[in-house]
Amino acid sequence: MPTRRAVTGRSREPRARFAEELRLLRTARGHSLRQLGDRLGWDWSLFGKMEKGETVGGPEVVQALDTHYGTPGLLLALWELAVSDKTQFKERYRRYMALEAEAVSMWHFAVSVLPGLLQTPGYAREILASGGLRGEALDQQVEARMGRRELLAGEDVPQFRTILSEAVLRTPLRDGREWEAQLEYLLEVGEREDVTLQVAPFSAGLHGLTNADVMFLRLPDGRTVAYAENGYRGELIEESVPVERLQRAYDSVRDLALSPAESRKFILRILEEARASP
Repeated sequence: MPTRRAVTGRSREPRARFAEELRLLRTARGHSLRQLGDRLGWDWSLFGKMEKGETVGGPEVVQALDTHYGTPGLLLALWELAVSDKTQFKERYRRYMALEAEAVSMWHFAVSVLPGLLQTPGYAREILASGGLRGEALDQQVEARMGRRELLAGEDVPQFRTILSEAVLRTPLRDGREWEAQLEYLLEVGEREDVTLQVAPFSAGLHGLTNADVMFLRLPDGRTVAYAENGYRGELIEESVPVERLQRAYDSVRDLALSPAESRKFILRILEEARASP
């Protein structure tokens, strides 16, 4: 759909309008991106990405821009509209998928649901159906999710590490046979040379990633981006400061998690319990 424009000539799409206003305010001052970064104390590349619509940044940087340009509350209001614009969610996820395809390593944490890369068809079908998908649409989504598993198959695959909250393994499928198949698949994947699988037991207590799944992508140019999601939406995070904050939280969880060998034994116990269950 083409970008809508009002009589002012400005975009009416929230994210595009926010980027336009940022660019216009800066150029009206005659500042370069580097000069803006020096004045506000942020990496200048962040402002470049915001003006291109690649990211909207966080509220702190937007408030600093409002103060710098003497537009109290204007940019923050546009930012709020851009962040809440649901039409942007699919666009951001498509960008994430493109970055995922070129990642050289992937680090993941799961709160309550297995990542798509580790799901069996039975697991994917049940979780997608619980979200309301039915019929042909459900079949297509299951097939697409199974296609994503190819990222971890074959040669020259990215290094993949996942830390599974114990809650993931304590939430079985309704179909006992499918649940056993899923646990067996986890054990199989965990044996691959390029995959590291760990479990964060309940005894680890509360930590910085208690409320969201997170995937870190290490890109060929050395950058790391993160994708955080809950049951309703996801967010691609490319700014270095919040990514580093999430990475520190991830490191803390990894320190609390069971070793790969202990995690394998843990999953084996869950599988034995499932097989013994009527």
